Amino acid sequence: MATLLIKNIHTLVTMDPARREISNGGMFIKDGFVQQIGNSQELPATADEIYDLGGHLVLPGFINTHHHFYQTLTRAVPAAQDANLFNWLKTLYPIWARMTSQDIYLSTKTALAELALSGCTTASDHLYLFPNGSSLDDEIRAAQEMGMRIHASRGSMSLGESKGGLPPDSVVDDEDFILKDSQRLIERYHDASVGSMAQVVLAPCSPFSVTGDLMRESAHLARQYGVHLHTHLAETEDEQQFTLEKFGLRPLAYMQSLEWVGEDVWFAHSVYINPEEQKVFADTGCGVAHCPSSNMRLASGIAPVREYMQLGVKVGLGVDGSASNDSSHMLEEVRHAMLVARVRAGLEGASLSDSGASPIMTARQALELATLGGARVLGRKDIGSLEVGKCADFTAIDLNRISYAGALHDPVAAVVFCNPQNVDYTFVHGKAIVEKGELRTMDLAEHVRAHNRAAARLLNDD
Repeated sequence: MATLLIKNIHTLVTMDPARREISNGGMFIKDGFVQQIGNSQELPATADEIYDLGGHLVLPGFINTHHHFYQTLTRAVPAAQDANLFNWLKTLYPIWARMTSQDIYLSTKTALAELALSGCTTASDHLYLFPNGSSLDDEIRAAQEMGMRIHASRGSMSLGESKGGLPPDSVVDDEDFILKDSQRLIERYHDASVGSMAQVVLAPCSPFSVTGDLMRESAHLARQYGVHLHTHLAETEDEQQFTLEKFGLRPLAYMQSLEWVGEDVWFAHSVYINPEEQKVFADTGCGVAHCPSSNMRLASGIAPVREYMQLGVKVGLGVDGSASNDSSHMLEEVRHAMLVARVRAGLEGASLSDSGASPIMTARQALELATLGGARVLGRKDIGSLEVGKCADFTAIDLNRISYAGALHDPVAAVVFCNPQNVDYTFVHGKAIVEKGELRTMDLAEHVRAHNRAAARLLNDD
């Protein structure tokens, strides 16, 4: 079995139950799993590969719990730059309808490259439209080539405009086909084993783009195979109004009526969830993918993350779609999560005490959302922290750069408070995906050219 030694780490953040932060830390890794962790002097002196990370901060790999990879093709589209969610969607649906299998493949690689360069090792993506013969297979193939750990969500839309939904009929699919394809993908790709690199999730898009029947049947199919469920929920006030008018229920009550609550369910956004509904999340085990950058970009609002955390609700971070962020930078998402939580706390009357203790989110709490929090949301016990027996998924940041000058009295907090940076190393299952700041698993320059050609075609194709 291949062995890997990481040594002389300035500060090793474990996120273990004791939340140890080890000076001069190190890890001995065998076949992709952590075998030993502690002070460098306590570890074996030899291995097949050795990395001396003196001067670096090492963290568990970040876990992205909500994304739409394909949207990297439509970033900063002029007509959608200043629109709210529903108008933003209506502007972009016709453009997305032109996508091909190659577009899905290229955009997946673009998003995963950005994520890896920002310290992400596991990403959950939500692909919910499949025009022109494209499929979730295109995305999974790209992730396998990149060497990234992926939770690929087989999304769906079946409720077109002609039936009272938001999306045009050109981007919705037949429900029997959706369910049959979902079963095919689970049987082909889903791997529930420890250290798995690919898992499949069933993810009807939203209450305004699928029928209740599809939501219910998707839940039954997911539970038959033991896979997780995911959808957008309570992102905007528009959605809340839609479900009240169409179903006579608030968004979460509508989900409850469709058997969409439980330990195997997580929702994206969950901005408009009242205190009673927050307790439902806590009592039933539902998770939340908090997407602060996207919620700010679309003026959707600020999710009640502090309340979720106080109640013990599982919360992870998501960069959301690359056309509503318009980035895939996990460290930036960590910083935005901390800052927007503080804005909400301030608006609600919370403030720093003289001692500095307060109900506002700390840098370490924000980092925990991106690591342990994400693992809990995805139902993974083998990632999210650096402990013996867990996957060797980690990221390293060189602290000797201008952005951290004067901040090394607390390097852990510095990487959150200071300007977000690309990382220097990202390892997935003990394999270097990013090394010395460079992506190792593809030719980035050539890829960017190909991606830009595809994006131009989508926007200019009449």
